[in-house]
Amino acid sequence: MAGRMVVGSAALAELVRPASAPDPAGGHRVLPVRPELTGLLPNRGLRRGSTIAIGAGQPGRSGGTSLILALLAEASRAGSWCAVVGVPTFGAGAAAEAGIALDRLALVPHPGPEWPTVIAALIDGVDVVVTAVPTAVSASVANRLAARARQRGSVLVPYGRWDGADVTLQVVRGVWEGLGPGRGRLRRREVTVSARGRGAAARPKEIKVWLPGDELTRIIPRVAGAGRPTTAAARPAVAGPTVAAPADPHRRGALTLVGPA
Repeated sequence: MAGRMVVGSAALAELVRPASAPDPAGGHRVLPVRPELTGLLPNRGLRRGSTIAIGAGQPGRSGGTSLILALLAEASRAGSWCAVVGVPTFGAGAAAEAGIALDRLALVPHPGPEWPTVIAALIDGVDVVVTAVPTAVSASVANRLAARARQRGSVLVPYGRWDGADVTLQVVRGVWEGLGPGRGRLRRREVTVSARGRGAAARPKEIKVWLPGDELTRIIPRVAGAGRPTTAAARPAVAGPTVAAPADPHRRGALTLVGPA
């Protein structure tokens, strides 16, 4: 998939200022999320100006990237611009598979030392900004970026530890299904997602969903007295945790932004 590359924070700022202008969802105070995730959020969606953190958990086993995909999908479908910063493993193919519109997705794999400047520029013009949290980020910088998101009406989604977030979501447990004794294929993953926060989100919540899914993340219904979750219908097998979307010469690729030269 073809991408577009922009070098330098000045060029980045010029690019993102008009990014949300034609967005039909621009006037909505709450951006939509998939129905099964609404119960985790106090406004049943992504409230503009809020900070929704995603806990990183254990590297390689947290499910955080799949949760990011699920969180962005409906807002993207509705016309919002999204950006993902500092997550080089975040792939355009997996994003397309999740239903994210690639022509409204900006990727900044390596923001470099000007990370706060890059995030601030994106907050000014992008509806939802996901960013990996650098280990050296100070509380003053974090507070300044959260305040900027409130002022600009963007949704800031830090991926990693972020004190003071309105809500923190995290995959706390996960089990893959499909593998038998010595054979089989990974079909789906049952995960438990927790939510904790402040204000309206002060009461902890948990839900069980399938992540990732073939099309939609789904709440896992439970039968009274049963020990294992069941689903209403069988679902197609998936060869692994993510499946790259097939090449489409008529579809625009994700916008790829590169940090300061």
